[in-house]
Amino acid sequence: MTVIVRDFRPGDAEGFARIRHLSLPFMLFTAESIAYDVAHAHPDAHFQPLVAEKDGELIGTAQVGLVYDSPQPGQGCLNVYVHPERQGHGAGSLLVRTAEERLAVLGSTKLFSWVLDAPANRAFAEKRGYRASRSAHFLRLDLANGTLPPRQALPPDVELRSAADFADDPRPLFALDAETLADEPGDITHEFTDYGAWLRETWNHPLLSHELTTVALVDGHPAAFSAARTDGATRYGTVMTGTARAFRGRGLAKLAKNDSLHRARAAGYTEAFTGNDSGNGPMLAINNWFGYEVCATEVCHVREFD
Repeated sequence: MTVIVRDFRPGDAEGFARIRHLSLPFMLFTAESIAYDVAHAHPDAHFQPLVAEKDGELIGTAQVGLVYDSPQPGQGCLNVYVHPERQGHGAGSLLVRTAEERLAVLGSTKLFSWVLDAPANRAFAEKRGYRASRSAHFLRLDLANGTLPPRQALPPDVELRSAADFADDPRPLFALDAETLADEPGDITHEFTDYGAWLRETWNHPLLSHELTTVALVDGHPAAFSAARTDGATRYGTVMTGTARAFRGRGLAKLAKNDSLHRARAAGYTEAFTGNDSGNGPMLAINNWFGYEVCATEVCHVREFD
């Protein structure tokens, strides 16, 4: 039968998550998190996940939407992944074409797509008019068998707390996250000012572990943090580690991340994952210090419409 592409339905969450896990085993996905992302996407993002289906089986996925929190209008994103054992049936091409049509209707003039760094993947993107831009690494740490750096003595003005301690008022963590995100290297500039969107998309996300997210406070004020997600089983991921500008150079991000990793291992998580822009030397050095190793690389590809 012919491959078809259609809109995501609630019953697709399990298959969508499975394809993403097989394609990107170094990122955390669950059926619950996929369904949550769809249900709680910002309305200005016009998030339109797509699936490719053949003979009743889901064989491909696409995440499609606008970059709603950027000062530059007309930017769209599409990330397409096909089941590794179902490639060659045209699902990827059909997903890309459908996604581009949707984004064009929404007024997109510049499209961004992350592609795993393999010759066939890069050729697929380039054939469709996308040019390679910056790259990023996925990194893995063996929590079960590796050796974490020992916990270090804290400076007298520093205290480590978990994000759970901010449950009554997480706004200080929003401010810290927004400041560090603004300095994160990338092709897209973000202006993260919507507290309500942050609550929905970050703080209340089902994968975020408030207990394993560590915040470093200086004289009682949040100064650095390491945000943790888990699959609730064995896999743990650091999705953001950063320090407020006024407190950089003190090693606070290391302290926060080390604390989170130690507690994750004590909680029974056996694998730790993270990601870094390939040009982010300071964070790559920190992760190398922890023992992370690069397990894959992806390259952002950009297409601009005439």
